[in-house]
Amino acid sequence: MTSSLHAPSPRAIAEVDEHYVKVARLQGTLGWHSHEHGDELFLVMQGSLRIDLEARSVTLAEGDLFVVPKGALHNPSAPDGCLVMLIENKSTRHTGDFVGKWTRSLEEQLRPVQCGDNRQGR
Repeated sequence: MTSSLHAPSPRAIAEVDEHYVKVARLQGTLGWHSHEHGDELFLVMQGSLRIDLEARSVTLAEGDLFVVPKGALHNPSAPDGCLVMLIENKSTRHTGDFVGKWTRSLEEQLRPVQCGDNRQGR
């Protein structure tokens, strides 16, 4: 299954010390990746999210939170779509060492969110 990310995806909405708070829409499977230099926090705001790790899988419902430990290989997926809030180090690329069609540059993630911004991946 492929991934379909829609704006704002991901989009930085705030800064807290050396971290960005981001929101993202995910539908499908993002792809296996890791973040070598920091943990990644997921809070499901709408829908459900499955995070496959090497040793186990975690399924999160609306309101659930999970922290992927630094360096852990993981693969987020949301067959029915979800909206998540992420907290990660400012130096963290949101797809880690994996680069795919849904990888967004930091400049794209820092663009201001506009009301009605529903353009796909722009």
